[in-house]
Amino acid sequence: MAFTRATGKHRAPGRMTRRSANIASVATLTATGVIGTLASPALAAEAGATLAQEAAPAAPVRAIVIDDSLAAKIDAQADAQRLAAQKAAKAKAEAKAAARAKAEAKRKAEARAKEAREAEERAARVAERKRLNAYRLPVAGSSVTTGYRTGGALWSSGSHSGVDFRATSGTSVVAVGAGTVVEAGWGGAYGNNVVIRMNDGTYTQYGHLASVGVNVGQGVSPGTSIGLSGSTGNSTGPHLHFEARTSAEYGTDIDPVAYLRSHGVGV
Repeated sequence: MAFTRATGKHRAPGRMTRRSANIASVATLTATGVIGTLASPALAAEAGATLAQEAAPAAPVRAIVIDDSLAAKIDAQADAQRLAAQKAAKAKAEAKAAARAKAEAKRKAEARAKEAREAEERAARVAERKRLNAYRLPVAGSSVTTGYRTGGALWSSGSHSGVDFRATSGTSVVAVGAGTVVEAGWGGAYGNNVVIRMNDGTYTQYGHLASVGVNVGQGVSPGTSIGLSGSTGNSTGPHLHFEARTSAEYGTDIDPVAYLRSHGVGV
């Protein structure tokens, strides 16, 4: 049968309790002189050493002390790091702002360039329309020598169906406006002639030419050379016979001078 340790008030004192009691006893005996008289010198010495050890203060704990100069250096380093971080953030923000400003400037420049190109294109179109819609004299710097509806035996109808412009032989004859050539070649009493259907739906005729310089179906612009003046067909001398018509057929003539003036030509 196993033995068990007693509990409660009958339990034997622990090691620390026994030691403390021993020390207390030794102290009492030492104080009363009993140790010195009854115990051996070795026992007395051991008891004294134990008492001194128990009464001695605990060893001090070492602490790390940072002097002011080191703390200042640490603070300065921290401040420098914060400043560097702030500068880096500011530089990054400024770089982004500069990039945005550059992109915006580029966009505006491209928009201005586009507007300029569009304005130039519009101006070019307007100029081209004006050029195509502009009319001029069939012989530059010339004047009318025989007027419209002038009577006489020279014309089979009894009157002049057009006007005659002064022109020496070989003078350049041009289209008065934009249109398409519908007749080019011999025209009987008109001699060598050219008929043009104008873009406004009217027709113009150029007669008595020495030579023809265009072909049927060819498009012409104001000022396009169509031939050279002469005296072919029913003619009494070099000049240009010019007619304006509402159709390509003979007998649909209108006043050539009024026609040119209605298109801004000074005659």
